[in-house]
Amino acid sequence: METELPFVVTAAQMRAAEEAAVARGDDWTVLMERAGVGVATAALHHFAPLGGRDVLVLVGPGNNGGDALVAARHLADAGAQVLLYCWRRTQVDANLSACRARHLREVHATDDPDGKLLSAALQTAVLVIDGLLGTGARPPQADLAAIITTVNEVRSQRTDLRVLSIDIPSGVAADDGRVATVAIKADLTVATGLLKRGVLLWPGRGYAGTLVVAPIGLGALDGALTMSTRLTAAQARLLLPARPADAHKGVFGKVLVLAGSINYPGAAVLACAGAQRVGAGLVTLATGRNVLALASLPPEVTLLPVAEGDWGAIGPAAIEELADDLPRYQALLIGPGLGQAEATRSLVLRLFGLDQVRSRTRVGFVAVGETEDHTPPHTVELPPTVIDADGLNLLASAHGWFERLPPERCVLTPHPGEMRRLLGVAELPPDVVAVAAEAAQRWRQTVVLKGATTVIAAPDGRTVIHDGANPALATAGAGDVLAGAIAGLIAQGCGLYDAAVLGVYLHSAAGAKARLTLGDAGVVAGDLLPLLPQAIRDLRANVSTG
Repeated sequence: METELPFVVTAAQMRAAEEAAVARGDDWTVLMERAGVGVATAALHHFAPLGGRDVLVLVGPGNNGGDALVAARHLADAGAQVLLYCWRRTQVDANLSACRARHLREVHATDDPDGKLLSAALQTAVLVIDGLLGTGARPPQADLAAIITTVNEVRSQRTDLRVLSIDIPSGVAADDGRVATVAIKADLTVATGLLKRGVLLWPGRGYAGTLVVAPIGLGALDGALTMSTRLTAAQARLLLPARPADAHKGVFGKVLVLAGSINYPGAAVLACAGAQRVGAGLVTLATGRNVLALASLPPEVTLLPVAEGDWGAIGPAAIEELADDLPRYQALLIGPGLGQAEATRSLVLRLFGLDQVRSRTRVGFVAVGETEDHTPPHTVELPPTVIDADGLNLLASAHGWFERLPPERCVLTPHPGEMRRLLGVAELPPDVVAVAAEAAQRWRQTVVLKGATTVIAAPDGRTVIHDGANPALATAGAGDVLAGAIAGLIAQGCGLYDAAVLGVYLHSAAGAKARLTLGDAGVVAGDLLPLLPQAIRDLRANVSTG
């Protein structure tokens, strides 16, 4: 059996991969046979024993229905009592003929207008196989919507009934996970050949249940197809920075964190600790003196007090102090809890060359006179930089902000609201993979679009999808920990994209540990911090996270 391919595809990419396999000498019927065998094998593995028990196979008109017929034949050969329930399957092809040769029971939806035969079959079945719609289908309407609704209702009533969907639950959009009308609620989705993007994106992810892939012999894929990958432990393990036994703290890099404000001192603390807990050698917090008086910092964090504007907000005068210190750091993190005061906005825009340089006379940290200088804007030489939270909001306030950032120098970590502001749109399209990929290429930066499913996108078109939904992580400060972790990995020598991918994995693994120990509710961001080193240890040792 071929090794499972790690790619995640759109419907068009899947068609291209199958066509390439046929061009290399495979046959469509062979691919369908392999798919159906894979589905039957998965059913027998996950839902055994099926011998002598009723299995209801829902057969649609397309290739998905063909896969279902192949699976039905093999399950019957394994001893299952199979009933075919066909919706618009009018053509008698080789697969249907093979089922009839085995005298499998067969009902057509046109002969069951009131759905009574379907309801009766659902009362005795232990397994339903959903082969109604494939990746290119339209949303279910009318009679098909009624069939799906009936299946879902009985499934909710019978705890012993299981549902397996082929490729994608019928009714879920293959490319973006939308559910326009109704969709099958599956316990297991068996992707044939490659995972479809829609089963990883919400709300589709909530309909798919457990995900497995049935190899169908696609072999080597066309490098011209820019496919996403699903983030796995094996992929993350390859990205871990080395920890030589003879190292000193300088080997593991220094991180400067520009964060915190009077209202949000804790965000700065969490970001610094996140960088520490993934192994950065030294972490320095640059913030206003008033914030330092409020923040309960780990004793290992060093401090760089910087100039403040009104109400303790970090002000533009801080740029001189930062410029002096930045050359000593391998990574910079800007944004957690920074606030959006005008003084802080001026500082952030100046750091990135997005504001005109202002000449001013200062007494201490207080500007006593200010005139605008119309010389071209300049930037401080920044190390590789993670921009998070208010750093992103302040960037978004400047027209054409991305045109001034040095290319391939930053990791941007927006949640959907921040992404909308960066893009200047009221709503994001449902295909968040495409949103992140297009933004990364246009901005020429690495993008981490956070959510129940997180997408990491590189400027060169690569994307990784992390299927890590966890309600325990829906808590204030969790994003600050993630931003700090990514910065800490950059300081240790990880490339920007690799640090983003590994940071997302470790943050999720720590969240999974917290959920396993504490439950879905009540986890706070600080709970993740001691679990990050454990996640790294487990990843190195190839130990599965809970």
